[in-house]
Amino acid sequence: METSDLHLINVSLPLFDSSALFEIHVANGRYTKIARQDGWIDPPNSSFQDLVDLQAEPLSRFYQWDAKGKIMLPGLVDSHMHLDKAFSLPKVPNESGTLVEAVRNYRAMSPSFTLEEIKARMYRAALQALSYGTTHIRTHVDFNVAAGQDTALRNVQAAIEVKESLAPYLTIEVFPMCPYEWTRREVELVEEAIQMGVDGLGGAPHLSSTPEEDIDHIFHLAAKHDLPIDLHTDESDDPQVRTVAYIAKKTEETDYQGRVVVDHLCSLSAMDDVVAGQLIEGMVEARLGAVTLPGANMYLQGRSDRGLVRRGVTRVRELLAAGIPVATASDNIHDPFHPFGRGDLLVIALLTAYATHMGSLSEQLTLLKMITDVPASLIGSEEYGIACGRPANFVILDVCRPEDVLVKLPEGRWVYGAGRWISVSQKRLSWGISSLANRWNTLQSQQSAFNEGGSSVCLT
Repeated sequence: METSDLHLINVSLPLFDSSALFEIHVANGRYTKIARQDGWIDPPNSSFQDLVDLQAEPLSRFYQWDAKGKIMLPGLVDSHMHLDKAFSLPKVPNESGTLVEAVRNYRAMSPSFTLEEIKARMYRAALQALSYGTTHIRTHVDFNVAAGQDTALRNVQAAIEVKESLAPYLTIEVFPMCPYEWTRREVELVEEAIQMGVDGLGGAPHLSSTPEEDIDHIFHLAAKHDLPIDLHTDESDDPQVRTVAYIAKKTEETDYQGRVVVDHLCSLSAMDDVVAGQLIEGMVEARLGAVTLPGANMYLQGRSDRGLVRRGVTRVRELLAAGIPVATASDNIHDPFHPFGRGDLLVIALLTAYATHMGSLSEQLTLLKMITDVPASLIGSEEYGIACGRPANFVILDVCRPEDVLVKLPEGRWVYGAGRWISVSQKRLSWGISSLANRWNTLQSQQSAFNEGGSSVCLT
């Protein structure tokens, strides 16, 4: 579908000002006007019900839309996913439900996954997330060096090909999970992945027997190639696991403040308040960003506890109080690390609310920022947000009050980007990406990953 201008009226922008309605103009894919209305504007001939009822008529002929007070958010940002692992549970079970077994089983199976199978899973997860309003994804990809060069680089190749293919519709960042206990071979393979076009370096050094040495290698390569760092950090119930302290120290030593994100931080919640407070102070000084992953962590952590079971979610409220930017994200979808999930960040925000006791209206607005503005800042999206001159990239939700977003988890969602409607109300994926339909159907017929439950997204 060709790009077109757009005129929206009676739009609610709760992250900007929940006391007013707004009129919004888009031209050539960018916001040209965002104006507070002096009350309700009488609607034009078209409304969002027309958008839902349309079957095959191009949306480009519709210029004016009455939002009827519905909420607009900037495109949702999922700052921590594992697209390559998504929907792999039928092939990679996890009987104990533990992180240890998930890691072991996936490593054992990863050499058997073909490039097309990995891409098929990534397409399915990314398009499903897009249909829920996510337009930016940072995906961590498996980098199993122990299984050989082909296995390690196959995941990177798949991720980059999917990233490039979906670039007109959503932004994907690729971060390989750097190996443990580095030798020259590991360094050379990570260098090759960097040359292939990854966007940053990831890893899980807390799982290594030499975590500080591993962190040193990651920082060295990141600085050498001017790449950001995003690390799985202290995903453990053990309060003695504190690699975040060394990450903060290394960040300051290398002048990498503002370019390092630490995820999970489960052990932080297992420590006493004094120690946790000291670590949080170190994070503030190093200007670390943080991501909490409530779905996977509530499922994985506390498995050996009896009686009062720890849920593993980090100290979100304390991190926020300290001024640390905290995002919340999906992590894994239907794989050995997390058998559930669907890539819907509103569901993740709701899980975060439960796990952190965030329920007031102001806290609910904070939760919405944790899936929009905050992760956008963590991944460095400089042109992100609803503001004149920036790319028009947004999702409109079928609710009018911010306190209804996490109550209703509205099915009705209208996703717009790159000058076109991308996804319409969860019922059809835009005519704008119909060119992917044949590829989708081919992958669906070829890969057994699609034979377990099918897809919730319909490409036409």
